[in-house]
Amino acid sequence: MTGGQREFFRRIKQAIISNPFGQERTLVDRELAGVAGDQPADSEVLEQLLSKVSKLLTDIKKERRNGKLDLDADDLQLFKYGVVFDLFHRYCPAFDSLISEQIDKGEVSCRVSFARDIVGELIDADFSESDSMRILALFFQMRRAFFFISSISGESDCVQELRKSLWNNIFTENLELYESYLWNRMEDFSTMLLGETGTGKGLAASAIGRSGFIPFDEKKQCFKESFVKTFISINLSQFPEQLIESELFGHKKGAFTGAIDSHQGIFSRCSPCGAIFIDEIGEVPIPVQIKLLQVLQEREFTPVGSHLKEKFQGRVIGATNQPLTELRKKKRFREDFYYRLCSDVIEVPSLRQRVREHAAEITILLSFIIEQIVGRQSPELVEKIGQLIVEQQPDHYRWPGNIRELEQCVRQILLNGVYNWQQIDDPEHSELAERIEQGTLSANQLLITYCSRLYAQLGTYEAVAKVTQLDRRTVKKYIVHSG
Repeated sequence: MTGGQREFFRRIKQAIISNPFGQERTLVDRELAGVAGDQPADSEVLEQLLSKVSKLLTDIKKERRNGKLDLDADDLQLFKYGVVFDLFHRYCPAFDSLISEQIDKGEVSCRVSFARDIVGELIDADFSESDSMRILALFFQMRRAFFFISSISGESDCVQELRKSLWNNIFTENLELYESYLWNRMEDFSTMLLGETGTGKGLAASAIGRSGFIPFDEKKQCFKESFVKTFISINLSQFPEQLIESELFGHKKGAFTGAIDSHQGIFSRCSPCGAIFIDEIGEVPIPVQIKLLQVLQEREFTPVGSHLKEKFQGRVIGATNQPLTELRKKKRFREDFYYRLCSDVIEVPSLRQRVREHAAEITILLSFIIEQIVGRQSPELVEKIGQLIVEQQPDHYRWPGNIRELEQCVRQILLNGVYNWQQIDDPEHSELAERIEQGTLSANQLLITYCSRLYAQLGTYEAVAKVTQLDRRTVKKYIVHSG
């Protein structure tokens, strides 16, 4: 293998392990394809790159067959990265069809007609059979993750960062690290999603929950679980406090008054390849938090009224629309539970922030929402409703209900031609606006107030620092001073 070929495959490796929603992957693809600037589009760049990879692999395979090329261990490893890159992208359309078929079929795992072809090509490239089966499963996992994360519409910086964070939550920031050490160990990494009501925390959670690693069953020629059944969600605000424990852990017949039958909680129903999404986890009573902490630490739980422990093997994803720091400060959220639950904290941005960062964000979301409502793409309807929103929307409207409110706005306009805009009184906001208008705020007071309000929305110093472009210590100083 020549020096140029080695360097090319090293960069291919970098492309493989890079986050597809990050800028690095785009830059590597363009560099390898020999494209400068923003043109052509990313899809055309990838097509050119795949053509180069395919030709180089064909040449190397031919030389190996003819006995003209003997790859040492390092060169063979680089060659394998090229094979993996080529195979994955060649079979992306087949995986996309499988995803659609599985969604339609539901909980019964679909047969994978092309599995033997992929495994055969990997074995021909000197992969072991067991490694080939794992790579097949990894291909499917990566394509599922890309499919579900890409379904989060929007082009604002904060949404692009959200998609990048979700990918890292599934595969870590380095796919090589994940493939070597963590592909079957991710249940130990619990996640907390923060964001206002209606921002789409459930959609973000489902992208994680439906994108776990699922082993391939060689005998049945299908994956061992349908990803449709690997994600279970529960909103704790729907249940009275006395039933929360039963919904989470289940109960035995006669465990309490009204328990006329045994009931499986969500921890019993969760697949080993799956995840549980606990929405409004900030509402969990302290005694239940203690039990959840035990589940996270020991991977065991006991149904109400039972003495027999059951195993739990999935991931836990929590979400709240309340500032975690306030909950912890008021002792409504245990410190030990917080630290065990928050292996990763992901912030789902408000619609206000999205629109502030990208003027066309509403139009992008309208395209998605209207397609969901009418069943097809309708650019003329998007334009019409978008224009009505622009004409009717009050100045500086804050979209308090976020994406959920925008969905209802579209439905009301479709029915009545107008939307009943939600004007929620905010005394603090009115007072702040009045003092700014009167010129009675110092720069220091303005920063204290602004940072505190952002902190109440976003929940972490880091998030406030990112928005304000201040360093974390400065942000903390202003927020602590406000208290």
